[in-house]
Amino acid sequence: MDQLAAQKGQRERVKHVVMWNLLPSADGQKAAAVEAVKSRFEALLGAIPGLLHIEVGVDFSGVDYACDVVLYSEFESAEALEAYANHPAHLKIRDELQGVRIARYQVDYVSTEEPSP
Repeated sequence: MDQLAAQKGQRERVKHVVMWNLLPSADGQKAAAVEAVKSRFEALLGAIPGLLHIEVGVDFSGVDYACDVVLYSEFESAEALEAYANHPAHLKIRDELQGVRIARYQVDYVSTEEPSP
């Protein structure tokens, strides 16, 4: 942790953002795949140490340049993110996505947050 942040009582969190485009499919099949991805990832909260927050959003804009699904998650450390990346439950979901995704984008970054009052 940054010493200045620690002195100010701030905490650092590692944030992990992933966006996917899924294969086009017949009516309803893509929506079902999106909901399956959403529920599987959300079930990881509490199952993987160091995973503090996870949410999955589904695009509603319909614009041609948008991704279909976004995953936003927060970890207590870079080590916790690495443990998540190699956790069997995460790897199973990742493997399932291989057959339905056509593109994947990822950003990992550190954010310093003020303590809650």
